[in-house]
Amino acid sequence: MYAAIAKLVMTLDDNNRSYDMNKIKRAYKYAYRLHDGQFRISGEPYIMHPIAVAEIVASLGLDTDSVCAALLHDTVEDCGSKISLEIIEKEFGKTVAQLVDGLTKLVQIPFDDKEEEHMENLRKMFLAMAKDVRVIFIKLCDRLHNMRTLMVKTDKKRRLTALETMQVYAPLAHRLGMQRIKQELENLSLRYLDPIGYEEVSDDIESKYGQNIDFIARTKRILLEKLGENGLSFSIDGRVKSVYSIYRKMFSQNKSFDEIYDFYAFRIITDDDIECYTVLGIIHDAFKSMPGRFKDYISTPKPNMYQSLHTTVIGRDGIPFEVQIRTKKMHQIAEYGVAAHWKYKSGIKESDESFDEKLKWISKLIESEEGTHDSEEFMRALKVDIVQDEIFVFTPKGDVITLPQGATLIDFAYAIHSAVGNKMVGAKINGMIAPIDRIPENGDIVQIITSASSRGPSRDWLKIVKTGEARAKIRQWFKKEKRAENVLVGKAEIEREFKKYNRPYTPAQRDEILQNVTHRLGIASVDDLYNTIGFGGLTVAKISVKLRDEFDRVVGVEEAPKEELKVEKIVTRPHKKNKGGVIIDGVDGCEVKFARCCNPLPGDEIVGFITKGFGISIHKCDCPNVIVAENNPENRDRFVSAAWEENAGKNTAEHNLFEAILQVFAEQDMMLLANLTMALADMKVSLHQINTQTKQNGIIVNMTVGCRDIDHFKSIMSRLRSIAHVIDVKRGYT
Repeated sequence: MYAAIAKLVMTLDDNNRSYDMNKIKRAYKYAYRLHDGQFRISGEPYIMHPIAVAEIVASLGLDTDSVCAALLHDTVEDCGSKISLEIIEKEFGKTVAQLVDGLTKLVQIPFDDKEEEHMENLRKMFLAMAKDVRVIFIKLCDRLHNMRTLMVKTDKKRRLTALETMQVYAPLAHRLGMQRIKQELENLSLRYLDPIGYEEVSDDIESKYGQNIDFIARTKRILLEKLGENGLSFSIDGRVKSVYSIYRKMFSQNKSFDEIYDFYAFRIITDDDIECYTVLGIIHDAFKSMPGRFKDYISTPKPNMYQSLHTTVIGRDGIPFEVQIRTKKMHQIAEYGVAAHWKYKSGIKESDESFDEKLKWISKLIESEEGTHDSEEFMRALKVDIVQDEIFVFTPKGDVITLPQGATLIDFAYAIHSAVGNKMVGAKINGMIAPIDRIPENGDIVQIITSASSRGPSRDWLKIVKTGEARAKIRQWFKKEKRAENVLVGKAEIEREFKKYNRPYTPAQRDEILQNVTHRLGIASVDDLYNTIGFGGLTVAKISVKLRDEFDRVVGVEEAPKEELKVEKIVTRPHKKNKGGVIIDGVDGCEVKFARCCNPLPGDEIVGFITKGFGISIHKCDCPNVIVAENNPENRDRFVSAAWEENAGKNTAEHNLFEAILQVFAEQDMMLLANLTMALADMKVSLHQINTQTKQNGIIVNMTVGCRDIDHFKSIMSRLRSIAHVIDVKRGYT
């Protein structure tokens, strides 16, 4: 009966740890029975997936409860009618039940859209992770096996899963220091996200390795000889860098394959820290080192606890290679990260305080995103907090503050303490006064200037800061200190949205609409909704669909008196709906086209212009060509009134999106185009055309993009403005 878990049992035996095998076998029996009759898309029995996940979990050396949770992780989600968390707790204990709960998606709760569902599932996972980090260990193992077997899915599903893996799970593995899992997730994701690029780099690696096939063996012999002369205890491993590692360097640093100097890498494992530096000296004595290519992560570890010495030297064949030098303990942490520090009965003897300190960033992440109802902002902040490379910035006292790359001095102030950020009036970098929105560089010494008379943060800071922690603390200040003002701002925003509907409503109807929307959002009261909008925790644009749904449901059920309907018919000219969601007043059955000179979008004020042989051309009212034409008496009779259909653009198909021109004014930067196009891809915005103009003081990038309406266009502009080196983004005309 246990033949299917023979490999799992073997892995557990190899760990030389004390496992409760009876409990693990009972978990297997439960999973086998519950998944009986279920099959994966590949055709294999579904039970093979949880067994494979449990094998990966066991390979990390995790405990009995983790292995049981891995075997049971899909049971509640996929077999809900047969099992519950209460039954799991009764059979396997509270810990296993909590782990399974943390791994179970919110399948019973209805959501308005997929983005909201995705955000809430991630939030649930992070909350569970904050309580027990084993949740994310098991989730990463689950995702790793899904990626290993992804080839049976459809192309669209493969790309979506690979994109989520690259954006969320690989960075999480990196943040937890689990490099082995991180690298495999990245390579597997790249294979589906850019198969051509993956194959090109793979071919280049194979070709270059083939040309120097014995380089690793020759260099290893030299290293063994040189280090052996000094009587050191060590081990050496030589390898070729991973496909994704090389691909990323080529992309982010705009390098060709031949410019990648650390194609070959050697790892030297020693007994203690002193020997690491001794080995470094021997390496630099035996080979010529490359300037600027040495990094000491032993004296200054990375935030994910990674420690190692890195140096790049020139081999005797003229071939550069990287050397990583670390101790055995450092190597375990580099490979398995936090998992290497997990405390078993026979595990590493480390205090709870020390272990918890290493995981404090998880709690900070949860706190910074608490109260966020905007799914796009949640994901954007999540990417900044876990994906961005880190820099080290020092306080005047020498304390190290870790920030994501691109963070500002305001972020630095709030990373020290919320009181420092709230009282900030200025800053110094290396003793020189600097603007508070300046981005510090790695190794800078930063001093925050505070004042007791400061009135607190500015709302504009929310547009400047990069970290979720700083944004959350600023919002918290406004939420607490400016509630009355926030309520007024939020109320005005809602009223402005209601005016767009151009239909009368009573105060009672307005209250009912807002109560319903507030309930759908999970916010306690209407005043809290106003407050949330006022301090920036939620935008009206993100709840406009919910507001309109409730408005139509509540106001739309009351029919207008018949007399009023008759009057409306008398005074209103017949309307003709034309393609593109435009209503032309008084013109029947005409062709409509959108002017290329101004590219009108739903939400713009528009006017129709009768063209010879081409029906009606739709322009923006402030289009330069319209202004010129209106001044010509011969053209005045050719203008007709036009308006957008009520839901124009809202349900537009991907291939029928409206086109608009973006003008991006920016400083010269080799990564600018890549960052712009990646941002559009993240927002799922189609790019139809792109060209650049070089100016004396920078560059102008003209891009034609597809969008639904003016609100969508504004959100695209706002996102692009946040990109490094971008000065401004404006709407373009031809």
